[in-house]
Amino acid sequence: MNTRSTSLRLLAASLATAATLGALAGCAPLLVGGAMLGGTMMFVDRRTSGTQVEDQAIELKAAARVRELALSANVNITSYNRLVLITGEVPSEADKVAVEQVVSKVEAVRSVVNDLAIGEASGVGSRASDSVISGKVKASFVDAKDLQAQAAKVVTERGVVYLMGRVTEREATRFADVARSVDGVKKVVRVFEILTEAELATIQPKSN
Repeated sequence: MNTRSTSLRLLAASLATAATLGALAGCAPLLVGGAMLGGTMMFVDRRTSGTQVEDQAIELKAAARVRELALSANVNITSYNRLVLITGEVPSEADKVAVEQVVSKVEAVRSVVNDLAIGEASGVGSRASDSVISGKVKASFVDAKDLQAQAAKVVTERGVVYLMGRVTEREATRFADVARSVDGVKKVVRVFEILTEAELATIQPKSN
């Protein structure tokens, strides 16, 4: 394994540990993916810097509005390129609809994928297990030599892995296949924005 792959794999493991500690402490850490290039940490993202800031704002605003509903629920909001994924558990179908309605009204949200489950909120142990699975999936992406590991955002809920990002159809298929091979993954759900190869070429960072 080369230095870059080793560094990325260690980063994935570190992020998984941080996420697990956050779950046990009842908080959600902000995770930022990066890559080692030429011995220097270089953060790579296929979104513009402005969109990254927008996504963070969407997550914060959406979470605040969901809290105002005062539900006995576990609701997680993830935004990537203004596409919002809602995961977790709520008590009823009416609550699921209510959550989607308030999230969809947040400024700058482009579209919403609502995959909330109806049932009792998952416990700390389940969330910690999901964080470990996410770390394993990210590490597997690093090991896959034909993938840019940082191009896919990984969200895990009850053993179901959701994949987000701006990728080509080839990358989307490959990311999903690799994720399915990870121990503990029950299902993989693609929430990608599909790019053409030509579109990807216009946003790829130039190599020195």
